[in-house]
Amino acid sequence: MFDDLSEIDAADVVRCARTLLRRPLLRADGPDGELVALVYRHRVALQDLFARLLGYRLVVERRFARLYKSGPGPDDSRGVPGMSPRGYAYLALTLAVLTGIGRQALLSRLVADIRAAAAEAGIEVVDDVADRRALTSALRHLVSLGVLHETEGTVDVQAEALITVDTDLLGQLLTGPVAEATTPERLVELAARPGPRGVEHAVRRRLVEDPVVLYADLPPEQADWLRRHQRKETALLEACFGLRTECRAEGVLAADPEDYLTDLYFPGTSTVARIALLALPPLLTAPPRPDGRHPVTADALRAECARLVADYPTAWSRQFTDDLDRLVDEVLELLRRTGLAVPTDDGWLLNPVAHRWVPVPDGDPEREVERPVAVPAEPSWSLFDEETA
Repeated sequence: MFDDLSEIDAADVVRCARTLLRRPLLRADGPDGELVALVYRHRVALQDLFARLLGYRLVVERRFARLYKSGPGPDDSRGVPGMSPRGYAYLALTLAVLTGIGRQALLSRLVADIRAAAAEAGIEVVDDVADRRALTSALRHLVSLGVLHETEGTVDVQAEALITVDTDLLGQLLTGPVAEATTPERLVELAARPGPRGVEHAVRRRLVEDPVVLYADLPPEQADWLRRHQRKETALLEACFGLRTECRAEGVLAADPEDYLTDLYFPGTSTVARIALLALPPLLTAPPRPDGRHPVTADALRAECARLVADYPTAWSRQFTDDLDRLVDEVLELLRRTGLAVPTDDGWLLNPVAHRWVPVPDGDPEREVERPVAVPAEPSWSLFDEETA
């Protein structure tokens, strides 16, 4: 991929590619914005890299770069943290309203137009705390993306503010072919369709976007392709994106040694993350299925969480230990978002990768032999003998 580039330029291209994977909308005035100039300099090499390897389209301008990645499909574990389904509905309505509102508008007018669009779409609008919170989260997400700027005041549906719209970035947000979709479900399906190279692009996108790819989760033709090209893909992902892969009988794990491409860390330091980590080993004692997954019931996880809370009452946050149901729900959601567990009709399935966090003893105490410590003999002379004498 980098035969025509010097070592320094090749390293810069890899750095830019990693940044664009982490921030598909890269702005000069946003996080990692200092790399926009470098992306612009290597735009041809980057566009060729993403098009050939992943089937992604890359648009590069002087002040921003937009990588059009494939959608996650029906998987809802990769969304914006803290945004509810109603917040997503308001986000879609806001994008529709912004296309005809101009470059500047008062927040009150924008909110009124959004609620009018919601009523037109058949969405019931109730002006309560939950509704205002959902609308505010949608507006603040657009502020974080740089599409909306708080020229005067701040985004709060209960206060007035002057909002400036970046129409250039607004036109770069949507990735799905809206004109081709007849239903919302069809739009999600079209946004997640594979690239021009079919199976190759589909599998490689999974390896780059998901930390764990199990053969059982892939269609048969994709699983067969990945088994045949494991070694090649391992070298390719490391050379182009700095990812290290581990190939196992159940699938492939792709990890970033620098943790830059990771948007959700596990293990973590929070109460939920630590309890989830400590609950994994006992839950993995259940016999695995042929695909390597371990069936787990919600009652088993609840019992394990209750045991940990009872055994170490001062180690956890009171807001979770006082509400065991909330703790169990938070642990399950964390395991689901990290790809360690998938829900079923009668419980959950723990993925084989969870075995990475089963504690392993440092040694076998029965085989360790304590060796005697040699005591040095007393010296027959000293450097200070002459002075002492």
